[in-house]
Amino acid sequence: MVLAAMPLLAGCGSFWQDPYTSTGGTGTTTATSGNFYVVNVETKQIAGFYVNAGTLTELTGSPYTLVAAPLAITVAPNNAFLYVSTINGIYVYTIASSGALTLGNSSSPISSDPAASMQVDATNSWLVEAVSGSPTLYAVAISPTTGATTSTIEQHATLPASTIQQVAISPDNTYAFVAMGSGGTATVPFNAANTNPLGTAGNIALKNSAGAALSVAVDPTNRLLYVGETVATTGTNTGGLRTGGLRVFDFPAFTELANSPYAISGLAPYSILPISTGDYVYVVNRQVSGSSTGVIAGFSITDTSGVYSLTALGSTFTVGTNPVALAEDNTGAFIFAVDYAGSPDLKGYVFDTTNVGYLDAVVSESTGTDPVQASAIAAMH
Repeated sequence: MVLAAMPLLAGCGSFWQDPYTSTGGTGTTTATSGNFYVVNVETKQIAGFYVNAGTLTELTGSPYTLVAAPLAITVAPNNAFLYVSTINGIYVYTIASSGALTLGNSSSPISSDPAASMQVDATNSWLVEAVSGSPTLYAVAISPTTGATTSTIEQHATLPASTIQQVAISPDNTYAFVAMGSGGTATVPFNAANTNPLGTAGNIALKNSAGAALSVAVDPTNRLLYVGETVATTGTNTGGLRTGGLRVFDFPAFTELANSPYAISGLAPYSILPISTGDYVYVVNRQVSGSSTGVIAGFSITDTSGVYSLTALGSTFTVGTNPVALAEDNTGAFIFAVDYAGSPDLKGYVFDTTNVGYLDAVVSESTGTDPVQASAIAAMH
C-alpha cells in the first residue's frame, strides 16, 4: 500500500475557531511508526501494518485469515502475543520481532467465549474479557511466556448489566472497567495476585438515563477515568443534536470533574484515547447529527495542584464513515483511526507542529479489498 499524496499545510487553522468546526490539517510525513493490527469483519482477516518513512506498509504474511468473523483484538503489554476474539472463541498469535503473526495454541481457541471486548493485564497473566448479552466479566489465566491458558477454569465477576461495549484495565492494574450501554459503567477491583483477580463490581450511573456508556479508558498516569456516553450534554454549545459527551472522573476516587461531561461535537463516542504523554485525550464520534461521517474531538489536560481540568481544542478532526476505534503507536508519533464503513478504512495522523495537540492526516488507505468493515485496531505497546 502506498501513502496517498496530500498537500502540506502550515497548520490546522486558528486555535480559537469554533470547536465544532472540523478543520484538521493534511500533510505528509517521513516518520516511521511501530506495528499495529486491524481486524476486518467482512473479509475475516487481521491486517498488519506499520508506516515506513511515511508509507503505509503491510507486515510480512499480512493479511492473516481467521476461521470466523472477528469481534475484538488486543496486544499483550509484553508485545509477545496478540489475542483475537471471534464468534468461535478467542485465539492467540505469537508476535515475531518483525511484527509477523503465527497462530498459537495448536490453532485452537484458548477460550470459547465470543468476547465483545478484552484486555491483558499489566502482568501478562490475565486476559480480562466480557461477552455481549452476559452480565459477567471473565478473567482467563494465561502464561506470559506462551500466551496460552494456564487453567481451564475462567474466573468471573457479576456485572450490573449485560450490554457489553468495552473493557479496560487501569495502568496500575487495580481496576477493570466495563462500559455497559444503558447499564452505565462497571468498576471492578482487580488484583492479579489473587486466584480470582476480580472483586465485587460497583457502578457509575449514566449522566442521562436516556443515554448509553459506549467507551471507557484510563489516563496512562492513573490520574483520570474517562467514560464516553450518548445524550450526556445539553445546551447551545452542542448544536442541539451533538449531545455525546466525555465524562471525566478523578481516579481512583471516581469523583466527577466540575465541568464534566465535556461536549465532543457528535452523538456516539465509540473510542477514547488518552495519549501516552498524558497531555491530551481524543474521542472519536461514530456519528454526528445528520451524518455517518465521524469526527475526532481533542482536549488538553491541565493539572493545577492536583486539580484537573480539560480544555477543548479549537477544532475537531475529520475521520471517515462510521469510525469505531483509535490507537496510538508505540513511538508516540502517530494516532490511527479505523472506519467501519470504509472510504478509507484507515486514517493515520501526526501531531501538528503549529497548533499544539492538533492532528494532521498523513495516511488514508484501505485495509483490504472493500468492503472490509474494519472494526477494531491494536498497536504494539
